[in-house]
Amino acid sequence: MFQLNLVALMTLMWWSSSIVEDAVADPQTNLINPGCSTYNASNVRSFYANINGTFAELRGEVKNESTHFATAQEARGDVVTYAMLQCRNYLSKNDCLACFDTASTQIRNCSSANGARVIYDGCFLRYESERFYDQTNELGSGVSCGNISSNVTGLKSVGQQVLTNLQTATPKIKGFYAATKTQVVVGGAAIYAIAQCVETTTEAKCLSCMQVGYNNLQSCLPNTEGRAYDAGCFMRYSTTRFFADNQTIDITPYLKQGGSSKKWAIIGGVVGGVVLILALFAWRWFTKPKRVPRGNILGATELKGPVNYKYKDLKAATKNFKAENKLGEGGFGDVYKGILKNGKVVAVKKLVLGKSSKMEDDFEGEVKLISNVHHRNLVRLLGCCSKGQERILVYEYMANSSLDKFLFGDKKGSLNWKQRYDIILGTARGLAYLHEEFHVSIIHRDIKTSNILLDDDLQPKIADFGLARLLPEDRSHLSTRFAGTLGYTAPEYAMHGQLSEKADTYSYGIVVLEIISGQKSTDVKGDEESREYLLQRTWKLYEKGMHLELVDKDVDPNEYDAEDVRKIIEIALLCTQASPATRPTMSEVVVLLKSRSLLEHLRPTMPVFVETNIKTKEGNSSSTAGSSSNATASISVLSAR
Repeated sequence: MFQLNLVALMTLMWWSSSIVEDAVADPQTNLINPGCSTYNASNVRSFYANINGTFAELRGEVKNESTHFATAQEARGDVVTYAMLQCRNYLSKNDCLACFDTASTQIRNCSSANGARVIYDGCFLRYESERFYDQTNELGSGVSCGNISSNVTGLKSVGQQVLTNLQTATPKIKGFYAATKTQVVVGGAAIYAIAQCVETTTEAKCLSCMQVGYNNLQSCLPNTEGRAYDAGCFMRYSTTRFFADNQTIDITPYLKQGGSSKKWAIIGGVVGGVVLILALFAWRWFTKPKRVPRGNILGATELKGPVNYKYKDLKAATKNFKAENKLGEGGFGDVYKGILKNGKVVAVKKLVLGKSSKMEDDFEGEVKLISNVHHRNLVRLLGCCSKGQERILVYEYMANSSLDKFLFGDKKGSLNWKQRYDIILGTARGLAYLHEEFHVSIIHRDIKTSNILLDDDLQPKIADFGLARLLPEDRSHLSTRFAGTLGYTAPEYAMHGQLSEKADTYSYGIVVLEIISGQKSTDVKGDEESREYLLQRTWKLYEKGMHLELVDKDVDPNEYDAEDVRKIIEIALLCTQASPATRPTMSEVVVLLKSRSLLEHLRPTMPVFVETNIKTKEGNSSSTAGSSSNATASISVLSAR
C-alpha cells in the first residue's frame, strides 16, 4: 500500500510540474521593429494626455474583455490620437498584457513624435494622429531571418508550401489569423507558423499584406526561422515551437477555392493574388451577404456557431412561454424571461419572420454571425433554436430592462447625469463597433430607447442588432427593407429606403436628445398651429443659445457642467442633419464625446424630422413601420420660426 501511495504521489508531482512548465508565462517580447514619425505633435501636453488615455483604454479592453485586439481614440482640444494593440492569438491574457506593458514603455522612446509603432513576436502597438485602422502596407515593412537549416531541401520545400497556404487562407478566416504545424518529412522536424492581419482592415488589404510578407520570407528559406512584418500584418515560421500544438487552426477549408496550393507557389504573389481575389469575390457572392468586410475586434480565429437549444428546454424555461414571463414585445417578436436547467437566467425571443425559403437559408448564417459579436455595449446572443417554423433566439438577461422605462416609464427620473452620459457614450461605442470594427459592417436600422437595455450597473447594451437582415423582402417602392421606428428613423431611409450606417447615426442623435430631455421624440408640445416635436424644439433652443432649457428637470443642475451639456446637444444635432454625408461616423461621435473642447469648427445645419402619421392598409396609426407596403409618412422640415 505504501509503495502504491508513493508511486501515486510521484506521479502527481510529475503531472503538476508538467502543468507548471507548460503554464510558464511567455509574453514573447523579442523586439522585431520599432518606428517613429519624423513629425512631432503640435500640442505636446494634450498629445501625452491622449496617449495615456488611449493606452489605458487598450489595456482595459484586453483585461476586461479578454480580447487580443483593441483600438482606442482620445481627443483634447484640437489634438486627436488613435491607437491600436494586437497580440498574437495564442498568447494568454496575462502574456498579452505583459507584452503590451513592454511595448507601451518602448514606444515612448519616440518622445513627442505624432506617430509610432513597435512590433514584437508577441504583440504590436501603434498610435497616430490620423485614423489608420484599415492600413496594412506601408513603407517600413521588412523581414528577419534565423539560422540556416542543415536540412535544406526538406525545410525549403515544405516551408514554401506552409507560407503559401497561410497567404491563401488568412484573409478568408474571420479575425484574419491562422496558426499551423506542418511536419517536415526529411529530418523529422516540424514547422510552426502563424499569419495575422489587423482586425480592422479588409480581406483585400489583408491579402495584399500577406503577399508582401510571403515574398519577403522567401529570402529566409531554408533558414530555421523567419519573420515578415508590415504596418498591418505579421507572418512567422520556425522549427522551434512557439505556441502549443492544440492552438493550431485547420485551414484546409480555406484552401479549396482559387486553385491548388502548388499552383499558388508556382504562379507567385502577383498573378496568384489576382486569382485569389476573383475566387474570394465568387465565394462571397454565392455564400455570404454582400457587405464590406471589417476587422473583428473579438480576436476570434474563426466564427464559432451559437449554442443550439432544444425547444422543449426553452419551453420549460419559460413555463410554456407563459404571459407572466413576458418581458416585452418588439418588431421581431415577443421576449420571455427563462430559467434554464442549470439555473442561468436568459431572455428568450420568439421571432416573427414569416415563411420563406430565403429565411430558411439565411437564419443559420445570420445567427452564427450575430453570436460572434462580443462587445460590452451589445447584448450577447447565447444561442438559438429551430423547430418547424419556430425560430427562437436566446440572449443574456438584462435585469434592468430597457432605457425607455427609465426615461418615460415607471422608473422615470431615476437616472442622474453621469448615468445618462455613460449611456450616451456606451451606446455610441456599441454602434461604432457594429459599423466599423466587427468583421462585417452591421447596420442596426432600429436604434431607439426600447432597444437599449441596461445591465446591473446601468451600462447600456444595444439589442436586436442584425435581426433586420432576416426580414422578408419588402416589395414596396423602398430600395431596401424598412425596419425602423418612425420618430427615430432617418428621412432618407423612411422615404426612399436609402440605407447606410448614417441612418443609425440619425437615430442615435434622436435617442441622445431623449436621454437629455426625458421627452419622447414623438411627443408634441404646443397647440395644433404651434406644435413642435423634440427635434424641432431642440433646434429652436440651439439657435437661441438656450441649450440648457432642454435638460430633464429631474436632473440636478449641480451634477453636470453646462458646457458639456451644450456640446452633447450639438453632437446630437450633428447626427440628425438632413444630409447623411454631413453626419459624423459613430467612431467620430465617440471622439467628440470624449473630447474636452467645444465644437467650435462643427456647426450643425437645420435637421429634418419624420412625423409618425404612418397609415397601414387598415388605416390604423402605427409607430412601427415595415409591415405594410402602403405605408406613407410625411416629412416636416424644421424652421427657425
